[in-house]
Amino acid sequence: MEKVLFEGVIISIQPRIRLLRSFDEGAHSYLGYALVVADNKSEQNLSIGIGVGAQEKHKFRVGLTISGSCSSVQYPHTESVDFYRVSKLKILTEIPKDSSFPPWKTIPPTLPVYRERGPRRLSARTYESKCTSCIWGCKMAVEIIIDQWNPGKRKYRQETFCYGPKNCVLYASGPTRKVPGRKGMVFEEEDWVDEMRTSNREEDD
Repeated sequence: MEKVLFEGVIISIQPRIRLLRSFDEGAHSYLGYALVVADNKSEQNLSIGIGVGAQEKHKFRVGLTISGSCSSVQYPHTESVDFYRVSKLKILTEIPKDSSFPPWKTIPPTLPVYRERGPRRLSARTYESKCTSCIWGCKMAVEIIIDQWNPGKRKYRQETFCYGPKNCVLYASGPTRKVPGRKGMVFEEEDWVDEMRTSNREEDD
């Protein structure tokens, strides 16, 4: 598979998570991290998936200039990034941009921390305008099994979520999400789902 060389500043790092839906059930797969790099070579923003090991080693964060090579994802409909299989990663310069207020731009926590905190839905418009650089934001690739008795019938889309403090001033939930099922049935994921997922946290956590 052809490799793409990149070099540029990290403008976002967030968890890379895939969500499998089946009507009123859902399962999250915590795959690693998603970097967005303002690439000097192509003059474009590249979304790149990296593994847990790479993040543990390099401690990537917004503001670092890095280089490396990557490959286009094989199945784009199941991914929230455009590239993965990264190699030759190097940190070239370090100009971290910490932020004690949202959007938070520090070294992101480990994936078990995200799993423990739990996600709540985030308005796609709010995500794109305010949350793309925040460590607590997440754009998930969603795979929907339409019919459990015919698992080959599937639908794909992307959904945005927030793992950040419940009292974040930038947060907006957006409309509830609807999950199609067999024979035209639809499950609407209402507010109580988010409340259940994040019931272990206080408003400022």
